[in-house]
Amino acid sequence: MARPQPAGMKRLAPRLYLVTPVVEQAGTFAGPLEAALGAADVAAVLLRLGAGDERTLINRAKSLTEVVQRSGAALVLDGQADIAVRAGADGAHLSGIEAFIAASGTLKPARIAGCGGLKTRHDAMLAAERGADYVMFGEPEADGRRPSFDAIIERIEWWAEVFEAPCVAYAATLDDIPPLARAGADFIAFGERIWDSPDGPAAELAAAAEMLAVPQAVA
Repeated sequence: MARPQPAGMKRLAPRLYLVTPVVEQAGTFAGPLEAALGAADVAAVLLRLGAGDERTLINRAKSLTEVVQRSGAALVLDGQADIAVRAGADGAHLSGIEAFIAASGTLKPARIAGCGGLKTRHDAMLAAERGADYVMFGEPEADGRRPSFDAIIERIEWWAEVFEAPCVAYAATLDDIPPLARAGADFIAFGERIWDSPDGPAAELAAAAEMLAVPQAVA
């Protein structure tokens, strides 16, 4: 996942980073996932797997990796770096600097090692120093809490001004997308809410992509 390059005084539109719900049945989810990927330009998919034994998780991840990679997107597993490698996924998303440091050696240099759950600026800088392919800001914790939106915007603006490593900004709603893009995010993580949309995930993702269609002015 490379940082999009600026063109003149405009930034290229951030690309979408699709977040899945917790997936228990790959066969059931493959159809909606494929339809969503066909509705918009998606750079990467963060696959969140439900519980299962190692072989079940590998098989589940492998079948959905094939769906994602056919679309041209990268498939990153939520944690579980060993499963990502064995399933042929493109990488893993590690939550917290300790988890990233522990698992990045399993992934690098052949696969993507992304880092989220970063509590402080120091943790984010350490992730970059340790070779994170991207950092993510704004994702909710396990209990659903997330930083204030103003704090998320401030962190993205700081990162975009100082660091070369790409930044993924987590959008909880469609309305979050334009300000996150203006703040300097390279990728917009979006998806948990789309799977329950009455219009269907493909329509919701297409609406998100439409919001990103116009390049944003550099802040």
